[in-house]
Amino acid sequence: MGVSKCDLYVAIRAALHAGQEISRIYAGADEELEVEQKADDSPLTVADRNANSIILSYLSDTAHPVLSEEGGFIPFDERKNWKTFWMVDPLDGTKDFLRKNGEFTVNIALISNSEPVLGVIYIPVKQVLYYATKGDGAFKIRNCSYAYLQGMETLLDKKERLPLADKHEGVIVASSRSYVNVHVAAFVDNLREQGCEVSLIVCGSSIKLGMVAEGSADIYPRFAPCMEWDTAAGHAIVREAGCEIYQLNGNTPLTYNKEDLTNPWFVTERVRK
Repeated sequence: MGVSKCDLYVAIRAALHAGQEISRIYAGADEELEVEQKADDSPLTVADRNANSIILSYLSDTAHPVLSEEGGFIPFDERKNWKTFWMVDPLDGTKDFLRKNGEFTVNIALISNSEPVLGVIYIPVKQVLYYATKGDGAFKIRNCSYAYLQGMETLLDKKERLPLADKHEGVIVASSRSYVNVHVAAFVDNLREQGCEVSLIVCGSSIKLGMVAEGSADIYPRFAPCMEWDTAAGHAIVREAGCEIYQLNGNTPLTYNKEDLTNPWFVTERVRK
């Protein structure tokens, strides 16, 4: 399917507005930040809830249903009939939000026939936006603030096509801050045994997918649980930047709207020629 400019603009506006609200709460007093534990023991804050409400207020004006991490349970028997829908993580990296390290994002993707065809990632603290639509390339915009909410054309004039010309020595492996485990260590050791000079950097949320898309990291292996809404937006972006997210068989990309929304383990890297 072709992605409409209207869908892209509404996703960007939703991400910027949600990012502004997250930033407001992030800058506030710690004692005002309520934290709940969800059924899977992951944290839920007022920032997650407020960002979700803002995003839904934008996406509800489109023709597509919404599947959000914070949007409540939707049975597979209902959503399996969705041809095109929004997949949202209103605050990816809640643990990093609570750690105050700035490594959290807003993720909005449009899924069509089980694949992401539009992706928006916004990093509120850095005011960096990544976005892509299928067939039109992937882009990064710096200094991207809520002030551009009504000026999409002015904002998009600032875009840089991905990947960027970011040359570095050796292989840079990005890993999740919360999930640097024995499997990641073995993956890095294997690269070194092949003669690669490897640097490991750790970072929270979907920022790692943005790093691979822009070329500041080469590989992102994920050998720990994560959900479809953690990767959907970034998947659209890395794919348009010449990369892919492969399941561990090395040939099969991730797919979306499965009955079980948990992703299998995967590796994100530049597409093999």
